[in-house]
Amino acid sequence: MNLQRDRSAWLHGPPLVCQSQPVHPTHCRRLVLLGPPGVGKGTQAAFLSATYGACHLSTGDIFRTARQCHSNEQSPALHEAIAHMNEGRLVTDETVLEIIRERTTCLSCRGGFILDGFPRTALQAEALEAHLGYEGVSLDAVINYELPVDELIVRISGRRLCPDCKAVYHVTSRPPREEGRCNTCAAALIVREDDQPDAVAVRQRAYQESSAPLLDLYAARGMLVPVAAHGLPEDVFARTITALAVWH
Repeated sequence: MNLQRDRSAWLHGPPLVCQSQPVHPTHCRRLVLLGPPGVGKGTQAAFLSATYGACHLSTGDIFRTARQCHSNEQSPALHEAIAHMNEGRLVTDETVLEIIRERTTCLSCRGGFILDGFPRTALQAEALEAHLGYEGVSLDAVINYELPVDELIVRISGRRLCPDCKAVYHVTSRPPREEGRCNTCAAALIVREDDQPDAVAVRQRAYQESSAPLLDLYAARGMLVPVAAHGLPEDVFARTITALAVWH
């Protein structure tokens, strides 16, 4: 199954309404994906969405969409979030939760969801739990993708970006045909500043510290499903499906 779900309500908020109908309303899945930057959550979310027919609800996609819109088209909460990010500051729990409240119909959808990027803190997790409880539903599982920090640094710092057409390569897993040159437009590939090994290490340490209370909360709830994230994306997905089957 390879579905393109309508995520209008998620990406743009009210008053837009999605046109896609739930694919598996009788046995939908409600999953949260956790894991450090670069671990591959977005790829796994796409696989899971295609398998279960549930929408991939990424907060990163909300912010990327908002950046492309005029400020007049942004809700006050989104406008505040973008301002925080432009200044290099973390978006506050209150602002994130307000953005999610604008999209609560997505969390109540009979087709389920694959949440990626939310919750990021224990406070956000408790707010999500309260909302789902009010709707009479609950999470099926919280998948935590795990990869040692040194492997993550190698994975992320090996990425190369075409500054012209934005194609992404990797020096080992997806190298260009000509070293250092884009396959499509032949531009010289670059390393993004936040993909430098030192920057990656700092981001990974910050994630480990900030995520610990969230992981502890879900572990205490008996909802945390660990999945090793090494190897090809297809291998990681196979492990995910196996882990969910065993966990249930």
